[in-house]
This record gives sequence, C-alpha cells and structure tokens, in this order.
Amino acid sequence: MKIQGLHHITLVASNAQETVDFYTQVLGQRLVKQTVNFDDPTSYHLYFGDPTGKPGTAITFFEWGNLPRGRRGIGGTHHLALAVKDYDGLLKWKRRLVDMDIKVNGPYDRHYFKSIYFRDPNGVILEIATEGPGWTIDEQLNELGTVHKPPPEEMMRANRDEETIKPLMWDSPIEEITDDMALLFGMHHITAIGSNIKATDAYYRDVLGLQRVKMTDNFDAPDSAHWYWGVDNGKPGTLITYFEHKPERVNYAQMGIGSVHHFAFAVEDEAEQVEWRKRISKAGYRVSPIMDRVYFKSIYTNDPDGHIVELATNGPGFLFDESEADLGKTLMLPPWLEEHRTSIENGVSPLVVPEWKAPVK
Repeated sequence: MKIQGLHHITLVASNAQETVDFYTQVLGQRLVKQTVNFDDPTSYHLYFGDPTGKPGTAITFFEWGNLPRGRRGIGGTHHLALAVKDYDGLLKWKRRLVDMDIKVNGPYDRHYFKSIYFRDPNGVILEIATEGPGWTIDEQLNELGTVHKPPPEEMMRANRDEETIKPLMWDSPIEEITDDMALLFGMHHITAIGSNIKATDAYYRDVLGLQRVKMTDNFDAPDSAHWYWGVDNGKPGTLITYFEHKPERVNYAQMGIGSVHHFAFAVEDEAEQVEWRKRISKAGYRVSPIMDRVYFKSIYTNDPDGHIVELATNGPGFLFDESEADLGKTLMLPPWLEEHRTSIENGVSPLVVPEWKAPVK
C-alpha cells in the first residue's frame, strides 16, 4: 500500500472558455475531458493534461463564476508547479509568455530547481520548474530530509536582483511549443500553506507514508519553514510542499475563483483505498466513503489545517468513454446523469475546443 505520486489538482475558474483557451492555446495542454461536477452538475468540470490525461498530469477546473475571488492562506494551496526538462526549456517558456503579454517573474534559482512564475486568467499562481539539479545537491541520498538546510545567502541575494533577472529569456521568439519545452511531464510539485509544519509532517509521513525529502525555508520569506515530501526520493511529480505561516500573521484560505478546491494523490486501486480508509480513520482524520468518479475512484480527507486531500485510483482513466482521438471534444456525463442531459446542456455555455496539436519535434 503506497501513494504513487500526484494524481490531479482541482481549481476554481470563472469562465470555462477562457480557461480552455489559456491551458490549450498558451500552455499547450490537451483538454482530455469535458464533463460536469458530479456533485454540482450545473457547472463544468474540465480536465487538462498530457495526450491521455494520465495521473500526475491532470489539472482540472470547476466553473463557478458566481463565487468571489479566492484568498490564499492557511488550509489552502499557494501555487502549482509544472515540470519542464531543463533551463533552456524554462527560458523558452519565459520568452513565449512575455511575447503574449503575460507578466512573468524569474527565472529564480531555487537551489534544487530553477523556475518562473506567472498567473492564469483566474489568478492561479503557476510555476514552471526544471527537473533538476535535485535534492542531492546539498544532502546525501540516504540522508534526504533529515537536517534543516537554509537557502544559500548568495542565492537569495541573486534572486532579489530583478534588473539582472528580467532580461533572462530565450533570445528569439517561440512561435510553437517544441518537444523540448512541452509541459507534458506533468506536475512538478504543489505548494500548500499550513500553520504547524510538525503537524503537517506527521500527517504526510506517519499517516500517508510519504518521504520527507527536504527541510528548508521559504526563499522569499526565510522566517517561514518550507518542507517537501514525496515518493522515490522526491521524484518530480510526487511532491507536496508546505509553507508554514502562523495564524496570527496569515489568514485562513477562502474558497473562490483562482483557488484550489482539492489536490489528489494516486493509489493503485479500490482495494488499496479500502485499506487507506482504515488507516486514515484510525489516525483520527475524517475520511469519506469511496466515491465513483467514473474515470477513477476517490476518497477524501483533510490535512491538519483542513485542506481537502483526495486519494484517487490510477484507473480506469479518461479513455473509459472516449477514444484518444475524441478526448475532450464533447460533453461526457456519468450514467446516472444521462437522463438529465438536455437540462444540463442548457445550463452550461457550449465550448469551442481547439484542435490539440502535439509539440513540434
């Protein structure tokens, strides 16, 4: 019984079409499933990812345009990072985004990877992070996460030198997304906010069985702890990280547009979920019954600060009810909602789904 890595993250969008356009046309992801929120079928639930939306690549959105803008804080997520192979790919992304008049911060050296930051149309903070150099740059493999490693002072000074950082980007326009910069590796990490890093550590290590791979500080707020947990020595795509902020200094998160509703880890199958339910409940945490999400089965629990955490099965996947060629082109409903198709379709705005283009070789 083992968590295999990240499965998906679900956020709140104000406008489905605007979100489709950004994630497909700007970031080059594929819309792999167009369905509705099974618990609120009056709203879209859109899934973006690699060509088949395999676990670890899926970014999903509920369209709840009537909500106010969300607020980051304790019990919520700060940002989502997507993985790019190397620094050249990162510089190409900065050039592409800047040429599209999207504000980009970075590239910054985060010691274990380099990254840039920007926002989607909903205000979600997105990071693109390189795969390396990795966690062993300042610790031996067999000692990962055992000693506090503060950010190097010279690196923090360099990250504040915006005049030097601003012009760092690819030297020619990026007309098309090339294979070496495609965001098809999936998520690199998710960063959330907690109030007690030791309680968070106990939750992820003792309850969910993740490996702590780094104890450091927030590079932008060094009085705040920043710890990382993952699988297989912190392989990108398995990582959850937390900033620690005290409640007297930082508010609690508020759900709304641009905020994360929940994130999910991948587990093998429903049989494992049964065992996970027992383990989580025995540890004193709330845990839901197993729920049928058609493309996977899910259970839901909460971290010590209340953030919704899901454990989702790897299968059956998004090819369950569509061929690979047809993924994301039409509204798909679970069997129990098919009889309401007409009213559901009348309640959502039809989407224009651009034809997905594979990265240029």
